[in-house]
Amino acid sequence: MNESPAAAGYDAFVPVRWSDMDAFEHINHARMVTLLEEARIDWLINEGPENSSLITSSFIADVHIKYRSQLRHSDSPLRITMWIAKLRAVDFTIGYEVRSAGAALTDPPAVTGTTQLAVADVDAQRLRRLTDTEREYLIRWSCP
Repeated sequence: MNESPAAAGYDAFVPVRWSDMDAFEHINHARMVTLLEEARIDWLINEGPENSSLITSSFIADVHIKYRSQLRHSDSPLRITMWIAKLRAVDFTIGYEVRSAGAALTDPPAVTGTTQLAVADVDAQRLRRLTDTEREYLIRWSCP
Protein backbone atom coordinates (compact mmCIF):
# COMPACT_ATOMS: atom_id res chain seq x y z
CA MET A 1 0.00 0.00 0.00
CA ASN A 2 1.66 3.19 -1.14
CA GLU A 3 -0.74 5.81 0.12
CA SER A 4 -1.53 6.27 3.81
CA PRO A 5 -5.19 5.55 4.63
CA ALA A 6 -4.99 7.63 7.81
CA ALA A 7 -7.36 10.30 6.52
CA ALA A 8 -10.07 7.72 5.75
CA GLY A 9 -9.63 5.43 8.76
CA TYR A 10 -11.14 5.30 12.23
CA ASP A 11 -9.05 6.98 14.92
CA ALA A 12 -8.99 5.59 18.44
CA PHE A 13 -7.07 7.43 21.17
CA VAL A 14 -5.63 4.89 23.58
CA PRO A 15 -3.81 5.92 26.77
CA VAL A 16 -0.43 4.40 27.53
CA ARG A 17 -0.22 2.98 31.04
CA TRP A 18 2.99 3.01 33.03
CA SER A 19 2.88 -0.80 33.00
CA ASP A 20 3.02 -0.75 29.17
CA MET A 21 6.67 0.34 29.34
CA ASP A 22 9.68 -1.96 29.39
CA ALA A 23 13.10 -1.52 30.99
CA PHE A 24 14.22 0.68 28.06
CA GLU A 25 11.28 3.04 28.72
CA HIS A 26 9.44 2.34 25.49
CA ILE A 27 6.25 0.40 24.87
CA ASN A 28 6.74 -3.34 25.21
CA HIS A 29 5.88 -5.47 22.15
CA ALA A 30 3.26 -7.59 23.94
CA ARG A 31 1.65 -4.42 25.27
CA MET A 32 1.50 -2.95 21.77
CA VAL A 33 -0.64 -5.92 20.74
CA THR A 34 -2.94 -5.13 23.69
CA LEU A 35 -3.11 -1.43 22.77
CA LEU A 36 -4.10 -2.37 19.20
CA GLU A 37 -6.78 -4.65 20.64
CA GLU A 38 -8.17 -1.82 22.78
CA ALA A 39 -8.34 0.42 19.70
CA ARG A 40 -10.02 -2.32 17.64
CA ILE A 41 -12.67 -2.96 20.31
CA ASP A 42 -13.35 0.79 20.60
CA TRP A 43 -13.85 0.94 16.82
CA LEU A 44 -16.14 -2.08 16.60
CA ILE A 45 -18.23 -1.06 19.62
CA ASN A 46 -18.64 2.57 18.59
CA GLU A 47 -18.95 2.16 14.83
CA GLY A 48 -19.67 -1.52 14.27
CA PRO A 49 -22.84 -3.33 13.23
CA GLU A 50 -25.76 -3.55 15.63
CA ASN A 51 -25.06 -5.92 18.55
CA SER A 52 -21.38 -5.88 17.54
CA SER A 53 -21.31 -9.42 16.15
CA LEU A 54 -17.77 -8.84 14.88
CA ILE A 55 -16.54 -8.64 18.48
CA THR A 56 -18.37 -11.67 19.80
CA SER A 57 -17.67 -14.00 16.88
CA SER A 58 -14.25 -13.06 15.55
CA PHE A 59 -10.86 -14.35 16.64
CA ILE A 60 -7.27 -13.45 15.80
CA ALA A 61 -5.79 -15.51 12.98
CA ASP A 62 -2.60 -13.49 12.39
CA VAL A 63 -0.80 -10.40 13.72
CA HIS A 64 2.05 -8.40 12.18
CA ILE A 65 3.69 -5.36 13.78
CA LYS A 66 6.51 -3.23 12.39
CA TYR A 67 8.26 -0.68 14.60
CA ARG A 68 9.56 2.38 12.79
CA SER A 69 10.36 4.55 15.82
CA GLN A 70 10.04 4.38 19.59
CA LEU A 71 6.91 5.26 21.51
CA ARG A 72 7.08 6.17 25.18
CA HIS A 73 4.69 6.93 28.02
CA SER A 74 4.96 10.64 27.21
CA ASP A 75 3.49 9.95 23.73
CA SER A 76 0.13 9.11 25.31
CA PRO A 77 -2.60 8.91 24.24
CA LEU A 78 -1.62 7.02 21.11
CA ARG A 79 -3.58 7.82 17.97
CA ILE A 80 -4.32 4.45 16.38
CA THR A 81 -5.81 4.72 12.91
CA MET A 82 -7.53 1.61 11.55
CA TRP A 83 -9.05 0.57 8.24
CA ILE A 84 -9.97 -2.64 6.44
CA ALA A 85 -6.97 -3.69 4.37
CA LYS A 86 -8.42 -6.98 3.08
CA LEU A 87 -11.87 -8.55 3.05
CA ARG A 88 -12.71 -12.16 2.23
CA ALA A 89 -15.68 -14.49 2.80
CA VAL A 90 -14.77 -15.66 6.32
CA ASP A 91 -12.10 -13.20 7.44
CA PHE A 92 -10.89 -9.62 7.24
CA THR A 93 -7.62 -7.82 7.88
CA ILE A 94 -7.37 -4.55 9.79
CA GLY A 95 -4.51 -2.19 8.99
CA TYR A 96 -3.04 0.01 11.73
CA GLU A 97 -0.95 3.17 11.91
CA VAL A 98 0.13 4.27 15.39
CA ARG A 99 1.29 7.81 16.14
CA SER A 100 2.10 9.71 19.30
CA ALA A 101 -0.43 12.18 20.68
CA GLY A 102 1.42 15.16 19.24
CA ALA A 103 2.06 13.78 15.76
CA ALA A 104 0.17 14.98 12.71
CA LEU A 105 -1.53 12.51 10.38
CA THR A 106 0.99 13.58 7.75
CA ASP A 107 3.88 12.46 10.00
CA PRO A 108 5.15 8.92 9.42
CA PRO A 109 3.61 6.42 11.85
CA ALA A 110 5.80 5.06 14.64
CA VAL A 111 4.21 1.64 14.30
CA THR A 112 2.34 -0.08 11.48
CA GLY A 113 0.62 -3.41 11.59
CA THR A 114 -2.16 -5.73 10.55
CA THR A 115 -4.48 -8.10 12.34
CA GLN A 116 -6.35 -10.79 10.46
CA LEU A 117 -9.60 -11.79 12.12
CA ALA A 118 -11.71 -14.80 11.15
CA VAL A 119 -15.39 -15.03 12.05
CA ALA A 120 -16.90 -18.14 13.56
CA ASP A 121 -20.16 -19.71 14.59
CA VAL A 122 -19.24 -19.93 18.26
CA ASP A 123 -21.81 -22.61 19.12
CA ALA A 124 -20.84 -24.87 16.19
CA GLN A 125 -17.13 -24.06 16.70
CA ARG A 126 -16.43 -23.57 13.00
CA LEU A 127 -15.79 -20.72 10.61
CA ARG A 128 -18.78 -18.92 9.14
CA ARG A 129 -19.28 -16.45 6.32
CA LEU A 130 -19.57 -12.74 7.09
CA THR A 131 -23.18 -11.59 7.19
CA ASP A 132 -24.40 -8.96 4.71
CA THR A 133 -24.52 -6.40 7.55
CA GLU A 134 -20.95 -7.19 8.64
CA ARG A 135 -19.69 -7.09 5.05
CA GLU A 136 -21.38 -3.72 4.39
CA TYR A 137 -19.78 -2.29 7.53
CA LEU A 138 -16.33 -3.57 6.60
CA ILE A 139 -16.60 -2.32 3.02
CA ARG A 140 -17.39 1.15 4.39
CA TRP A 141 -13.97 1.22 6.08
CA SER A 142 -12.04 -0.41 3.25
CA CYS A 143 -9.12 1.44 1.75
CA PRO A 144 -8.48 1.21 -2.00
